[in-house]
Order: sequence, then structure tokens, then C-alpha cells
Amino acid sequence: MKLKIVNKTKFFRSFILFTVALSFILLNIGNKSASEEIQNYKTITVNSGDTLWSIAQYEKNENNYYKDTDIREIVHDIKEINNLKSSNLNVNQSLKIPTNTIVQ
Repeated sequence: MKLKIVNKTKFFRSFILFTVALSFILLNIGNKSASEEIQNYKTITVNSGDTLWSIAQYEKNENNYYKDTDIREIVHDIKEINNLKSSNLNVNQSLKIPTNTIVQ
């Protein structure tokens, strides 16, 4: 069975429109399933003498979420999650730390 394309311009325009529409649908399906994942957090309170590095080291050793993660990435992650512009911490400051376990 041979198909003859009568109007090549119209065919290519339709093909491109179909491809773009299909791509848009597939991307939205992927984004929707990824956005439904819920991240759990625990809240810790900064004590005297705590640094981001010491907190990150503790989380690397005790928190399965950070298993096999470089400590520099953990420090960066904690800063990003808590909107910290610097590494300076204040006593009694609360920090959100991601975790794999459900914290109530």
C-alpha cells in the first residue's frame, strides 16, 4: 500500500503539530507523577557549637536519606532547603532536614 502525499506543506505542518502535542502530553504526565512524591522532613534545633558541617556529618551517618552522599552535597542541600545565604547558624535556630521516615 503506497500513500501519496498531495500537499507536502500541509502534511509536514500537521506532522509537526502532532509531534509537539504528543511531546507536551508526555511531559505533563511525567511532571504530574514526579510532583506527587511527598518529601518528609524532620526539624532540628541548632545547639551551641553546631556547624553546618557537623550537622551534615551527623545526618550522613544517621539519616538514610543521605546514605552514600558526599558531605559537601549534604551541606549544600541543607542550606538550599532552609534558604540559608551563608553557613552561619544561630543557637536555637530551626532547620528542616529531609528524611525517608515519616516524622509526626
